[in-house]
Amino acid sequence: MIERYSLPEMQSIWSEENKLRKMLEIEVYACEAMAELGLIPERALKDIQEKADFDLKRVSEIEETTRHDVLAFLTNVAENVGEASKYIHLGMTSSDILDTALATQMKEALTLILHKLNILAQEIKNQAIRHKYTLMVGRTHGIHAEPVTFGLKMALWYDEVQRNIKRLEAVKEEVSVGKISGAVGTFANIDPYVEEYVCKKLGLKPAPISTQIIQRDIHAAYMTQLAVTASSLDKFALEVRNLQRTDIHEVEESFAQGQKGSSAMPHKKNPILSERVSGLARVVRGNASAALENVALWHERDITHSSVERLIIPDSTHLVYYMLDKFINVVKNLVVNKDNMQANLNKTLGLVFSQRVLLALVEKGILRETAYAWVQRNSLQAWESKVPLKELVTNDGDIAHKLSKEEIEEIFNYDYHLKNVDYIFKRVGIE
Repeated sequence: MIERYSLPEMQSIWSEENKLRKMLEIEVYACEAMAELGLIPERALKDIQEKADFDLKRVSEIEETTRHDVLAFLTNVAENVGEASKYIHLGMTSSDILDTALATQMKEALTLILHKLNILAQEIKNQAIRHKYTLMVGRTHGIHAEPVTFGLKMALWYDEVQRNIKRLEAVKEEVSVGKISGAVGTFANIDPYVEEYVCKKLGLKPAPISTQIIQRDIHAAYMTQLAVTASSLDKFALEVRNLQRTDIHEVEESFAQGQKGSSAMPHKKNPILSERVSGLARVVRGNASAALENVALWHERDITHSSVERLIIPDSTHLVYYMLDKFINVVKNLVVNKDNMQANLNKTLGLVFSQRVLLALVEKGILRETAYAWVQRNSLQAWESKVPLKELVTNDGDIAHKLSKEEIEEIFNYDYHLKNVDYIFKRVGIE
C-alpha cells in the first residue's frame, strides 16, 4: 500500500476489514443458496446468518499457525458459528471467495475513479469554454507552428477524458464477474445455482467458464486501462509543466499563500503537482506490465499472480484516484497568462502566417514549389534580420506582383485561425 498517496474512501475499499467482510458475505450467500437446494438445514442456515462473523486480530493469530489466509478466516468464522459451521464453504475452494471478493473491490474502486474522472472532465470543460478564443501559438516538435487557442487545447483533453471514461466503464463491466465453481471450475462438488445466486446478490455476473480462478486477462485489461488513464493524466501534466517553463510561462499551477518552491532559491514556483502526476503514472504503467505477466499461469492455476495482485491492484487504484484528485485541483486553479500567450505568438514576427502566404500564392496560380521558395526565403530572412514577415512579403517583388497590400493585410489576420473553433467544440460535445 502506498500510504502517502491513498485517500480515505479508497482506503476503505482495500482495507482488510472490507475484504474479509465481502468474503463473509459470499460464504453466507452460498449457504443461503445451498439451503434453497435442500443441502443445509434451515436451523443451521439461521445460525450461520446470525452468528457468522470474524475478528481481524484473531484471524491474524490463526494465520500464524495455518500459514493460509482463507483457512484462518474460516476457522475464526467457525469459532463464532459453532456446530452449523460444518456447512460453510461446502464444495468451495479458496479462490471462489478470494476472486469474487476481489471483483467487488475492483468494481467499487472503479466507481470512485469514474466519479473523479467525470469531475475532471467538467473542470476541463469549464476551462475550454472560458478560453475558447484565447489565442496562443501551436507548437510541433517544440517549434512554433500556427495559432491555436487554449480552449482548443482543453477541448482536446476533454475528448480524451471522455474516451477514458468509456474505456473504464467497459472494463468495469468486464471485471464484474464472480466464480463459485470449485477446485478446477467444473462444479463437481457444488451446484452452479450457488454461483448464480451469490453473483446476483453481489451485483456480479457469473464467469461463463473458469478454472480454479477467474482468468487474468480480465485483470490485465483492468490494469492496462488504468495505465492508459494514468498516461493521459501524464500527458496533460506534461503540457502544464512545459507551458510553465520560464521561457514560455503561458500557464502555471496556482501557488498558495506561504508555499515555498525551493529550499535554496526563494523565487522558484515549480509545477510540483503536475510533476507528481507524471512520476506516479510511471508506477501505474509498470504495474500494468506486471498484470500482463499474470495472464499466463500453469494449467488450471498457480499462485504466482496472487502476491503480485495484492500489491499492484490496490496500489494502482489508489494512485490513479490520487492523481485525479490532484490534477482536478491543477485544472480548476490553473493560472492562464494571456499576455504571455500573445507575446509568444508574436515572437516569431509573423512566421506563423507563412502557410497562409503560400496558399494565397498558389491560389493566384503560382506553382507550389515556386511559392514555397518565395515564402521560405522571406521567412529565413525574418529570422536573421528580425524584420516582420509581413513587411518582407509586402516588399518582395515576386510576391507583391501577385498579392495586393490589402490581400497581404488580410493574410496576417489572427481571426482567420478562429473560424472553425465553434465547429470543433460542437463536434467534441462542448456547447
